[in-house]
Amino acid sequence: MGPGLVMTIFVSISVMILGLAVGLFGGLSLLYGPRPLRFVVRAYVDVVRGTPLLVLVFLIFYGIPAVGIPVPNLLAAVIALGAFAGAQISELVRGGISSLPKGQSDAAMALGLTFWPRLFRVVLPQAVGRILPPLVNTTVEVVKGSSLVSLVSIVELTLATQQVVQRVQKPVPLYLAAALLYFVVNTVVSNG
Repeated sequence: MGPGLVMTIFVSISVMILGLAVGLFGGLSLLYGPRPLRFVVRAYVDVVRGTPLLVLVFLIFYGIPAVGIPVPNLLAAVIALGAFAGAQISELVRGGISSLPKGQSDAAMALGLTFWPRLFRVVLPQAVGRILPPLVNTTVEVVKGSSLVSLVSIVELTLATQQVVQRVQKPVPLYLAAALLYFVVNTVVSNG
């Protein structure tokens, strides 16, 4: 089960890196982007957040190759989970920035800061404090959601546990051990 745990952690970290990049772009686009971009990002966020994660995994796994683009299983899984994380994080970024008092941005503008310095030196540093708690929840959801990659033949913790159960025929202690490992990983994520 050790290599499966390593794969779970690898997939989760990869997904969160992708999700943070997509989410930052998406959240900023929802707030500051031109109307057509806001429309596209809003549609993406609403569709992905309204679709079960299992459906996203299968859609990416089977959908991309169906249009003639070969995608390795691991990459398909990371893209699917990354799309989920990106949609969630887009809303976190949008909400975190929107929750700041307007006076913060106005004061930075009065000091002569242009848009990008104002955003990266004043607005985002303050928004991070508001974004971080729900971002931890999203990270925990990604770790738990990583168990779905076993359905596309990625040997992570859940599939590794299933394989051991098939060999030794002791499902209860093995699934309890897997649950404990997920608990430990998510506790580390939640508590820093």
